[in-house]
Amino acid sequence: MRRFALLVLLLSPLLAFAQGRGSRAPWGIGQSRPEDLQITLVTFGPGPEIISWFGHSALVVEDTRLGQRRLYNYGMFGFEKPGMLVKFAMGRLEFWVEDTPYVVPTFRFYASEQRDVILQLLNLSPAQRAQLAQALDENVQPQNRYYLYHHYFDNCSTRPRDMIDRATGGVLSAIGAQPARMTLREHTRRHTDYFPPMSVLLDFLMNDEIDQPITRYQEAFLPAELMHQVDEAKVTLPDGTVAPLVAEKITWFEGKRPKPPETPPKYGPALLAIGLLLGAPAVLWAVWYRRSRGRAPRILLGVHNVLVGLVLGLPGTVLLLMGTLTEHTVTHHNENLLLANPLTLLAVPFGIGLMRDRAKSSRALRAIWVLLAGMGVLELLLKALPWFDQDNWRIIALVLPISLGFAAASVVYEASRHAERSNREDDRAPPAPRRAPGDSLTSTANVRASR
Repeated sequence: MRRFALLVLLLSPLLAFAQGRGSRAPWGIGQSRPEDLQITLVTFGPGPEIISWFGHSALVVEDTRLGQRRLYNYGMFGFEKPGMLVKFAMGRLEFWVEDTPYVVPTFRFYASEQRDVILQLLNLSPAQRAQLAQALDENVQPQNRYYLYHHYFDNCSTRPRDMIDRATGGVLSAIGAQPARMTLREHTRRHTDYFPPMSVLLDFLMNDEIDQPITRYQEAFLPAELMHQVDEAKVTLPDGTVAPLVAEKITWFEGKRPKPPETPPKYGPALLAIGLLLGAPAVLWAVWYRRSRGRAPRILLGVHNVLVGLVLGLPGTVLLLMGTLTEHTVTHHNENLLLANPLTLLAVPFGIGLMRDRAKSSRALRAIWVLLAGMGVLELLLKALPWFDQDNWRIIALVLPISLGFAAASVVYEASRHAERSNREDDRAPPAPRRAPGDSLTSTANVRASR
């Protein structure tokens, strides 16, 4: 079923072109009568890939008299276009709006992924329907279709939200003026709970821009939140009566995929436990080496440095690059750079050197980890100041125990090596000349005789 739906979706542009797909919709060129139009907000539930974890929104326009309808999708992107990967890396990913007459096959594709498909027929006046339909047709034209995507502030949900709000005279922005029930970070944590390691990585990469208070209108960057707000909204009809914005709500398909939790998951205690489990063995290897001077604990400590250097150093290096060289504003001025950064990545080459018993490597690791532990403690102390308001407590809980553990291990190990080197130098030093018994008396007698 899924393969068939995907095939239909992929072939839709070719089939549409063969049927005169390039022509404008009848409501965009004045052929449609306002009273014959219907506007539907479609909400698709979260999907299996990370790009679909947050759900999706689209708008459908139908002319009941002419028997034509099109689905407008603001979530189109493609990495096959020249320079698209570079733009994505630099924070300038272009999305575009696409319209397709193959509405039901599109629904079937999402249903094949076990994603909810929920329709909300909007209770708009004929004039409002015509205004919204014409705006959608105008958006899809080649000169207007592209926009600079932002996950939180300009995406496939915020665009339909803004268009519905304009058509209704600000109904959504009025009810959305209230404070949101949680921050952007908390919503992100909810929707990334499908894969906790990715959730923690995204949490690490993003700064306090997503920790600021927001309104319910901003909260509608999520398709599900937009759907709920449209459910709550009311409009004034041409006859003066007040009615719900949703004339009819239909669950076209109810998927079996698990829904995001209503509240952010509590990862803090688990991450603290992981941090302790990763930091404590380093101390054990160093103590074992101090007692045995064996090869095994040295190699284990080196391997441990390499693994932790990769796990923390790579994200730290990526964060520094994103925060300084790209337009991903949610990564700029990130407090987590005090916890993990390119210094952490240096544990990889010096960890290899430690396995090969290089003295310079052990000294370098001591300097690196002591500095990183000091920066981590500084980050913890700075949290008392109002300017350091980034919600990164669970990252601190994970990384700081690791840095402290490796700092202690490197100090213990280097002290053991220093003692070892001192003992070897003492063994190589020539013995002091020994005096024969009576030498001092003989010397004294000679002195007295010369006087």
